[in-house]
Amino acid sequence: MSDVKTVRIGCEHYARKCVFVAPCCKKFYKCRVCHDDNETHVIDRKAVEHIKCSMCDLVQNVRNICEGCNVVFGKYFCEKCRLYDDEDKGQFHCDECGLCRIGGRSNFFHCEKCGTCLSNHLKGKHRCIEEISRRNCAVCLEDLHTSRSNAHIPPCGHLLHRACMEQCAQTGNYYCPTCAESLFDMKQAWKILDQEVANTPMPDEYKDYHVAILCRDCHQENKVLFHVIGLKCPKCGSYNTCRSGERYETTNVTPQIQRQMSDVVQEQWSEEAHGQGSDGAQGTRSDVV
Repeated sequence: MSDVKTVRIGCEHYARKCVFVAPCCKKFYKCRVCHDDNETHVIDRKAVEHIKCSMCDLVQNVRNICEGCNVVFGKYFCEKCRLYDDEDKGQFHCDECGLCRIGGRSNFFHCEKCGTCLSNHLKGKHRCIEEISRRNCAVCLEDLHTSRSNAHIPPCGHLLHRACMEQCAQTGNYYCPTCAESLFDMKQAWKILDQEVANTPMPDEYKDYHVAILCRDCHQENKVLFHVIGLKCPKCGSYNTCRSGERYETTNVTPQIQRQMSDVVQEQWSEEAHGQGSDGAQGTRSDVV
């Protein structure tokens, strides 16, 4: 007997057996994302009052079972968000966030101060920042709270899209664009710079030349020997430093060394992003449906 393939009904964003009547323009759309991609205005999906069955075309009030043909519009239905989804993504509604998320309610907790749902392993381990989810991503400037893209909390606590963090790692921008702390575990990258400093002796006139620095990771000020490759913080070992009173970075490496650092940072980031990091200080936010 041949297998019967189930036909997916819906759009590229959601599988569902209904379309809604947009309260703003009175047009039929399969989902809010389809609407916003095709219109010059943004829909208030919670204001949707009528839907149309994709099976029998009956227009009716918001509900999950068709009044005409009794088809179930979505295996997951949230009346508050007017959300239908026929695919299991571990959806759950968070009243504190005011929207639906995916990944399974038991795998996340809502942080009242951060204002978002975070992975359970971050409970008591992350750095809280007031309503951090209600801001824009500092890289792409997209709203973080309602974004459907995966978001990640680095050690500094400033929420960023995961794809944006990956882009930072690939391009050698290892520092938070908001606070300038290191976004990743840089220990292996700093070892590369240690070796480069050891292999690059400074001219005699600079051997006793000290400069004042500020570490952007541990926030300590110190005086260190000047080196053209970078100025290492004696307290935490970071090269994420700047000259006191100056804003620019103190590292000055060749493209080859930059590629080596990028490779080790991306490898370390991949482990941390999948929950294999050693300190557990960073992790994911539950995605928006």
